[in-house]
Amino acid sequence: MSTTSAWTSVPHDPPSQRDWATRARYAPTDFVTLLWRERGLMLAVFLVILALGVGFSMTQKKSYTAQSSLFVRLGQEYVYEPKAGDAARGAVPDVDQVIQSEAEILGSGELRERVIRKIGFVNIFPAQAGKYAGATPEGKRKLIALGRDSIAKSLKIETAPDNSIIRLAYQHQNPDMAEKVLNTLLEEYLTYRRGLLIGADDRVLQRQRDIFEQKLAETDASYQSFLSSNDIGDFTSQKTTLTQLQSQVEQQKYSIEAQLQDRIGRLAAVEAELRRTPTETVLYRDNDMTALAKLTQLKLDREGLLAVYKPDATPVRDIDARIAQLEQGVAAGRTNGEGARRSGPNPIWQTLQTTRNDLNAEVAALRESLAEYSHQVMDVNQRLMRLSELEPQFNALTRDRDVLSTNVRDFTVKEQQDEAQRRMSSEASDNIRIVQRAVAPSQGKSLKKPILALTILFAMFSAACAGLVRMFLRPGLQTPASASRTLGLPVLATAGVKR
Repeated sequence: MSTTSAWTSVPHDPPSQRDWATRARYAPTDFVTLLWRERGLMLAVFLVILALGVGFSMTQKKSYTAQSSLFVRLGQEYVYEPKAGDAARGAVPDVDQVIQSEAEILGSGELRERVIRKIGFVNIFPAQAGKYAGATPEGKRKLIALGRDSIAKSLKIETAPDNSIIRLAYQHQNPDMAEKVLNTLLEEYLTYRRGLLIGADDRVLQRQRDIFEQKLAETDASYQSFLSSNDIGDFTSQKTTLTQLQSQVEQQKYSIEAQLQDRIGRLAAVEAELRRTPTETVLYRDNDMTALAKLTQLKLDREGLLAVYKPDATPVRDIDARIAQLEQGVAAGRTNGEGARRSGPNPIWQTLQTTRNDLNAEVAALRESLAEYSHQVMDVNQRLMRLSELEPQFNALTRDRDVLSTNVRDFTVKEQQDEAQRRMSSEASDNIRIVQRAVAPSQGKSLKKPILALTILFAMFSAACAGLVRMFLRPGLQTPASASRTLGLPVLATAGVKR
């Protein structure tokens, strides 16, 4: 092969000294010339890389992408229902949180493993059929784990903010299998999410209710034992009755005390009056009417004389004088005399005696009643004091019974509600709707063309790099222009050189 070398003003310098003393300087036009000299090497590198890329692209097979979408709304399973108490009851997440939760469930490894086991590992990965058939149980589990990861790489789940749609895409070399895997994933997802969000019937509420029922039975036994040992039928009603009875008895006692004081006062007054009243008295007495009869007779005689005499006659004046004299004596009481008299027991004294006896009887009866009512008041107070001493224990037992009874009732209601909710949720997922089921794609995609394009670009780049490396590694100054720029001397002539 012949090349052209340049003559310079220092042609006899040793090559080694010239290489390290001066570095070749090139212009853009020199690169075209020098790279053309390395066209053989560059073509060889380009063809080798191109052949490798074409061979690799030929191994790529078409893949088919099945697509589906889900519409997700807020469901009952996202409403917070505490097992005990009412704290934060009814709290719900926002729509984006629900979408992200459902997307995480769709991408869970457990769900992908369910799909593999339902369809069959060999059906999804036919290339691994022989290896799977001859593998041990542990090896099969590892292959299923690898298949689960492979499905995760081929499965694409897309969500968008403020959007209730989840889009899914699955890529497989078989279009029918792509459709089947994605539809099976959706079916298993609807079943898996119900068990995950709603949970299995773990009977937690029933066990807790049984515990409360057992405690309630023990408390009831203690309560009944307390009542029977203290001879109490109904503590509350008995205390209420005793309180009312205490009020009535004390009221009766105060009333009898007032009556007793009244009767004692009346008895004292009657006895004082009785001491002043004589036991006997005149029952009746006749008055002497002789003077009055005489006076009446004289007046009759005067009237008879008037029939014979004049009023101023002597007989008339005499009888008038006698009448006047007798009237003066009657008026002065000189003519009064004792008549018939009768004495006997004094009726006033007898009435006072009877009243005193009655009052004595009433006082005695009232004193007996007062003593009885005082005894009753004392008895009722003692019974109330006994109930007051027992009341703290009774209140504690009653409080425990009420609390446990309320807990049993609440947990029974919660258990029934939880069971009803689980049954309704297990039958349908109303908040999850499949907008579009997967269908077998009719067109596939392959990486042949992108690989070929990248191979060509990489081969061209590698060939250019090889040519540049070979160019810079050649000794000497390759072109007259480069020699002139490098040495700063004019090039007078060039001559061809044979190697």
